[in-house]
Amino acid sequence: MARKKRSCYSGIGGQAVLEGVMMKNGENYAVAVRKPDGEIEVELENYQGVLHGSRIKEVPFIRGIFNFVDSLILGNKCLTFSASFYDEDEVPNKKNSASKENVEKIMMTFVTILSLVLAIGIFVVLPYYISSLFESTLRNRSLIAIFEGGLRILIFVLYVLAISLMKDIRRLFRYHGAEHKCINCIERGRALTVKNVMRSSRLHKRCGTSFIFFVLFISIILFFFIRVDNPFEKVFLRILLMPVVAGISYEIIRLAGRSDNIFVKLLSAPGMLIQRLTTREPDEDMVEVAIASVEAVFDWKAYLRENFGYDVDAMNEINEMNEVQDWQVRDV
Repeated sequence: MARKKRSCYSGIGGQAVLEGVMMKNGENYAVAVRKPDGEIEVELENYQGVLHGSRIKEVPFIRGIFNFVDSLILGNKCLTFSASFYDEDEVPNKKNSASKENVEKIMMTFVTILSLVLAIGIFVVLPYYISSLFESTLRNRSLIAIFEGGLRILIFVLYVLAISLMKDIRRLFRYHGAEHKCINCIERGRALTVKNVMRSSRLHKRCGTSFIFFVLFISIILFFFIRVDNPFEKVFLRILLMPVVAGISYEIIRLAGRSDNIFVKLLSAPGMLIQRLTTREPDEDMVEVAIASVEAVFDWKAYLRENFGYDVDAMNEINEMNEVQDWQVRDV
């Protein structure tokens, strides 16, 4: 049966975790982890996010701020879950006590805040400080603003290259590739099988890496208009504008995920290029984990049937009948 569309937005997104993949569909998410014994453990949970039910989370350019915070919180939670299977002091699948759960919540909050502080320090304050050292040389605020933005992107690329030297991070990037391949597979109208997933691209326009690139790029434009002389005011205004930058970047990445025109492709190209650093080709075992995570939260067969007119079960029945007929002919 001919496909109706070349690609179609599915609404699912994910994240690589330690030896696994998290997939989210609406408020439901699943974390699939390859345990040390080789088995795949899948946890299905519900995450409603901060300010659940508030209409402010539906307002364009504001919803991106809350989406970013939710991603940080959920991401840390999923990483903690996956790491528990490789903690030598813990017994996998052991239920934590109420007191320990409270400690973990406090730790996750602390890690989330610390992550934000470090990100602001490395990608906002540091580029500004370095660029300010060249003010006497450049003597042009516009050039300094562009130079600062270029430094911000360079620092991010160097950071990714540096962490990719770590063995565990390289494996994380391979699971990141498996996550993208699964989403690309079904959004291109293919059955979610290991073979089809392995053939799919490891790059995706809605990736968090592309979001970070848009944050860095949009910050160049917005920071360009900061015209104050006091260094502390400059830093403060940059930090104050970061939620605005995140909100704009979210709308761009959201548009990119729902459109396939040439303008969106050109806009997404730099982020897709950086994804070649943050993703690696996975093996079939990693793909199996990613598929398990998708199937826990997403009915991909119904999705293919509704959006591409492709009935997986009917096609499998036809293939099985053809195989039986082939064997009957051979027997004769």
